Amino acid sequence: MVLTANDVDRFEASRPRLEAIAYRLLGSASEAEDAVQDTFLRWQTADIERIEVPEAWLTKVLTNLCLNQLTSARARRETYVGHWLPEPLLAGDPMLGPADTAEQRESLSYAVMAVLERLSPGERAVYVLREAFGYPHREIAEILDLTEAASQQTFHRAKKHVADGRARAEVSEAAARRVIDEFLVAATSGRTEPLVRLLTQDAIAIGDGGGKVPARARAFEGALAVATFMRGLFKPSAAKRALVGGSPALHVTTANGGPALVAVLDGRIVGVMCLEITPEGIAAFRNQVNPDKLVRASRRWAATDHGEPLLDAF
Repeated sequence: MVLTANDVDRFEASRPRLEAIAYRLLGSASEAEDAVQDTFLRWQTADIERIEVPEAWLTKVLTNLCLNQLTSARARRETYVGHWLPEPLLAGDPMLGPADTAEQRESLSYAVMAVLERLSPGERAVYVLREAFGYPHREIAEILDLTEAASQQTFHRAKKHVADGRARAEVSEAAARRVIDEFLVAATSGRTEPLVRLLTQDAIAIGDGGGKVPARARAFEGALAVATFMRGLFKPSAAKRALVGGSPALHVTTANGGPALVAVLDGRIVGVMCLEITPEGIAAFRNQVNPDKLVRASRRWAATDHGEPLLDAF
């Protein structure tokens, strides 16, 4: 079927919302773009005149494509080299989607995106559609071919899983910036003790290199282990400069609505460190250094004004 200009316009009007849903479901911007494009291909071949509510139809098609993708992704991630982390998105990226309510902001945080990996595909779909996009359970049931009661039960189960993995309060943006400044001073001091004081006792540090950049397969756990790792990470060395091809500059920014440090080399982001900062201290460092998951962030970085760096990392 040949699409009219109006048909194309209707789809393009829905594209930002579809991309935002797909990103939160898949944790990957590139896979989200592919899922939306596959949705467009199905839109091209559909009998559009018989589709009563195009938005609902597109959401259903996209969500089911993402569910299929999540099922196959679980199998692929069993052979993934190292720890798999979501692709971080910098502030202002339209793929982040709505962030008007506390629930929406929470659901797009990097910490929650990581926790969502523990949910089943069905739980993740219900959670995202309800918590992040406010779909009523009646519509979610139609999208996922569930009963309304099953949608409600799945949502409550998913929300409990997320809460169990994310039972921490966050601090204000200003307070987070103060903690980051203190962290950088401590990390570059060459001493472990100042770092330990900034961390929670159960702090963790996780890295995703995807087998392309060295990253420890298992997380560092506990304040002392994380502090020791960070002290070494921020210690300048010729070996590190050789590994990344120079001395990257560090900037403070926002990724997935939360505080982050980005390492930039020749205008290209080579690492994003997302920090989970609580009133008790820094609870987690999630470091994305897989170059495949930094392409979109680098494009966004190049297109925005980001000021002077705080320091040269290595």
